[in-house]
Amino acid sequence: MTELQHERIVELETENARLAAIIGRQKYKIVRSYFRGGRRTINTGLTLEQAQAHCNDPETSSRTCQKAANVRRTKRMGPWFDGYEVDR
Repeated sequence: MTELQHERIVELETENARLAAIIGRQKYKIVRSYFRGGRRTINTGLTLEQAQAHCNDPETSSRTCQKAANVRRTKRMGPWFDGYEVDR
């Protein structure tokens, strides 16, 4: 390996570490979307893991929810689901 190749590898590793740190600091928000139109922010400032855990809960979709409040929401608002996106 040449010195130039070694320097490039070090640069790439440094850039990868920087990007990993940015991703680790990235925050997400939960957005409830209604199929008839409309969106509503439910929660903010979450880690990716927290956002994914929320969205994996069966209570975060009209199709799979069982709790009375969520069933009532479905009857009142129509089909809905919770998703996550970057919290800017």
